[in-house]
Amino acid sequence: MDRFYLRCTRCHTKRKFELTGRCACGGTLLVHYDLEQVAHTLSRDALNSRIASMWRYRELLPLASYESIVTLGEGWTPLIRLPRLERRLDLSEVHVKREEQNPTGSFKARGFSSTISMLHEYGITRVAVPSNGNAASAMAAYAARAGMEAYVIVPRDCPGIIMEECRRYGASTFQVNGLIHDAGAIIEQGKAEQGWFHAGTMKEPGRVEGKKTMGLEVAEQLDWKLPDVIIYPTGGGSGIVGLWKAFRELGELGWLADRRLPRLVSVQEAGCAPLVSALRDGGSVRPVPEPVTSSPTGLRVPNPPDGDLIASILRESEGTAVEVTTVEIARAQRQFGFEGLSSSSESAATLAALLQLRESGWIAAGESVVLFHTSHADKYLNWKPSPAPPVVSSYAELRQWL
Repeated sequence: MDRFYLRCTRCHTKRKFELTGRCACGGTLLVHYDLEQVAHTLSRDALNSRIASMWRYRELLPLASYESIVTLGEGWTPLIRLPRLERRLDLSEVHVKREEQNPTGSFKARGFSSTISMLHEYGITRVAVPSNGNAASAMAAYAARAGMEAYVIVPRDCPGIIMEECRRYGASTFQVNGLIHDAGAIIEQGKAEQGWFHAGTMKEPGRVEGKKTMGLEVAEQLDWKLPDVIIYPTGGGSGIVGLWKAFRELGELGWLADRRLPRLVSVQEAGCAPLVSALRDGGSVRPVPEPVTSSPTGLRVPNPPDGDLIASILRESEGTAVEVTTVEIARAQRQFGFEGLSSSSESAATLAALLQLRESGWIAAGESVVLFHTSHADKYLNWKPSPAPPVVSSYAELRQWL
């Protein structure tokens, strides 16, 4: 039997691994592993001598040959405690997973190390991604490392520093008159003619697997005893899928100290909170209607690629989705600053959500919490690249620049 294969989250069809994230039924295809085979070479004890990167879990990542790995040293980020916040909120433990210490300054490095490694193994040479920012710069960096051509399309209000970062990695960089889904539509229109592999969220199985390593690390760093609650900033949602997948796989391997899994919390910003609406109303996830009024950050994803899958995971974990305001985010950024942490809006949103949930009693006294600190504040400094990347509204306009 192959070590890994794909299975649909909707119709549960099992199929041989390939470079696609979508089943014919419309469901998301996730990687599954022959965990009995994995256990022959991977054990908790074996990890003690492994490399301090996400590739310490290489048997649980979708590569046929480990020689295909494209790495910049991503993963194995610090997990630090905040004792003053613990005392203030009467919680047993509050940890922060410092993902801003990844090579490109955000958690997106994990997903693209996995995805670009996988595409490298399959001989892909041109890759494109729509992004609010951090995914674009991460993809550009890893594509450069692999010797691939990279094309990124971001909204016009994407932080200028991130656009410049993409260009410094050699990526062809464009701005779209619209939001992330408009950028994705342009890539879809041009991928056949340009030979692009579309590496957007849930378009292929690699990014979820890379994000999964965040959950594997949290478990290992907490000596295999998971926290009561994990709070995660959620836009496209592949991180939530990856975390839940990690905990389920660890449970099947028998590595966890107990069978209780964390309650997962998705935090979104007011003005673009489709998961919050779905969990509040008890229905499906519906796109946020125009105009979308939230800030231009990674949380601004009006129509997650598989919102219903994310919502189902939140419900299964007995978790929730929380909406925070720009004022609450700014206040949380200052509080993180007093802890010595430089926080992007997405990162600070997790602290804002913790304060809200503790006040309401949803998080009880004495519980343990992990906050995901996904990127640093310097990504959002007020700076504009010069010259600015071309602005396009359609593939026909972008094509003129190629």
